Parts: sequence; C-alpha cells; structure tokens
Amino acid sequence: MTRCRSFGAILGVLALAGMAGACGGHLGPAPAAALPPLAAVVLHPVRAPLERPVDGTIEAINQATLSAQTNGRVAEIMYDVNDVVPAGAVVLRLRSTEQRAGLQAAEASLTEARARNAEAAATYQRFFDMYQRRLVAKAQFDQMTANRDAAAARLTAAEAGATAAQAGVGYTEVRAPYGGVVTRRLVEVGESVSPGTPLMTGLSLRDLRVNTYVPQSIVMQVRRLKKAAVYVGATRVDATRITIFPEAATASSTFRARLDLPPGAIDLSPGMYVRVGLVIGETDQLLVPATAVVERGEVSAVYVLDARDGVSLRYVRPGHRSGDQVEIVAGLTAGERIALDPVAAARRVDGGG
Repeated sequence: MTRCRSFGAILGVLALAGMAGACGGHLGPAPAAALPPLAAVVLHPVRAPLERPVDGTIEAINQATLSAQTNGRVAEIMYDVNDVVPAGAVVLRLRSTEQRAGLQAAEASLTEARARNAEAAATYQRFFDMYQRRLVAKAQFDQMTANRDAAAARLTAAEAGATAAQAGVGYTEVRAPYGGVVTRRLVEVGESVSPGTPLMTGLSLRDLRVNTYVPQSIVMQVRRLKKAAVYVGATRVDATRITIFPEAATASSTFRARLDLPPGAIDLSPGMYVRVGLVIGETDQLLVPATAVVERGEVSAVYVLDARDGVSLRYVRPGHRSGDQVEIVAGLTAGERIALDPVAAARRVDGGG
C-alpha cells in the first residue's frame, strides 16, 4: 500500500506537466487540443495572368562603339575592359599638337577679321555721311558698301573656322556619352588613328531589355494586353513596355519583340538567356507565402492542417515566385489550410509540441 501511494505522488507531479496516469497506468502525450494552435492560412484561388513561356535574351539599350573624329596618335587610355565609366568622363586622349596649332591660327585669323570688319564699318559710315551731303560719288559709296559686306563675311568665316578648330581640339579627348562598362578596347597607346577608327566599345547596365519572339498563334493577344514578365530563377519582373515588330519571320512565323525592363530591377547582364512569360489572358492560381514552403533537397513541401488540426507534410510543385508569394502548381487545392511557421509545424509532427 505504501509503494502504491509513492507511485501516486509521482503520477500527480507528472499530471501537472501534461501527462496522465495512475498507479500501474500508461503514460502518453497530451491530446492535440492542449497544444497551442498553429498559425495557418486558408488557400483561396486568386486571379492571375495566364502566361505563355518563351525564351529571351538580355541586351543593353545603350551600347555604342566610340570612334575617332580627328587625326592623331593615341597618347593616353584611361579605362580598360570591365572598368566602370561615369557619364562624360574622358576615356582616351590623342596628341593634340596639330589641332592646337590650327586653333591658334584660327584665333589669329578671327582677331584680324574683327579688326578689318571694324575698319570697314567705320569707313562705310564716313562715306555714308559724305554721300548724304553729296560730297562723294555713288560709285565710291558703293565700293565702301561692298568692302563693309566683304569684311563682315570674312568675319563670319573666321568665326566658323575658330569654332571648327576648337572642336578639333575637343575631338582629341574622347568622352563617354553615358555611364557604363567598357566591353572592348580596340587601340593601343601610340597607334595612329583617323576619323572613323573604332576606339572603344561599352554599354550601360542600367537600362536593359529582352529580345524574344512571339508565336503567330498568340501575337494578337499579346498586342492587345501588352503585358509580359521576365523570370530569373524564382524572381519575376514585369516588363515596362512591349514593342512587337510589324512583320513575321518567314521561316518560323514568329514576331520579334522587345521587352523593356525597369532600371536596376534584377542582377542581369547582356547576353544572358531568360524565361519570358507573355500574358495572353487570366487564370486562377493558388499562392502561398514563401516562408511557408520547405525545401528538402530538390523537392518542396508545406505543412497541411486537417479539420482536427492534425499536421502532415505535403510535397508540392512550386511555380514562379512574385515578391513574398509562391505559386503552387500541384499538390494543394483551394480550401486547404497550411501552416505559416514550418518550424513549429515540424515540431508538432515530431511530437515536440
């Protein structure tokens, strides 16, 4: 009898910890109702774009090859391949001895032309006053008028020459038209170049677009809706603009299209292949929070709650990810509940509460 009371006292202590029993009885886990409820969400279908997947290639909107605009020898190269160049920066310099000498000659001619023009204008004014008083013949006045007009014309020509010479000096400094990255350097220091010689190639990684082809069977829907998205891994980025070329390729019956991307949306590089989703309508989708999806190796799963709050692991096939939501293509149906905290759900399945 004393031994049985001792066991009863122990069982009483175990009951306070959520266990049940009696002297000689069976110990087991507490019923599920005694456990705290799991945070869950009920799945409801949502209207989402119906997309047709195609392949696409990333390209830079701003890409150019800088060429020489004057004769000269390469004196200095400031940037090389893969260097980031700010807009307006000098990327290459040519020796400018000849151009600066031409500028000095043009400026001297301009100074002379200005003096000759001032002299001719003053002489014309004197002869005009004398002609008004009939002190000189009309032939002399006409000659002074011609001299004035000729001096003004020579001044205009000298100004144009000085402007051209100044531009020639400026052409010895090759500047970046926009910020970007150098992709090719086509000359070396000491090489002689002439107008039109390619010097350096670069592109901007800020403004990108996707080149793709639209099948003839869906081109009308794409033109009408003008919506598309680009997928890189699980990331989805909506195109800001769609341009479809007016004629189809004869061999493939597809229309070339360009999809502009928002600046700096994702980490992309020209030449990369991406998946493109062309919107052709709407459909129902099941979306779940990305944090509720468990990745185990190459498979994905979620924890599903039944009517009695029982928890079970369900393997699913995820689709594209948009923000913090993941599309579930297979494995779930509308109306089911899934656990929002997979760690807590896993403890419940393992019996850890």
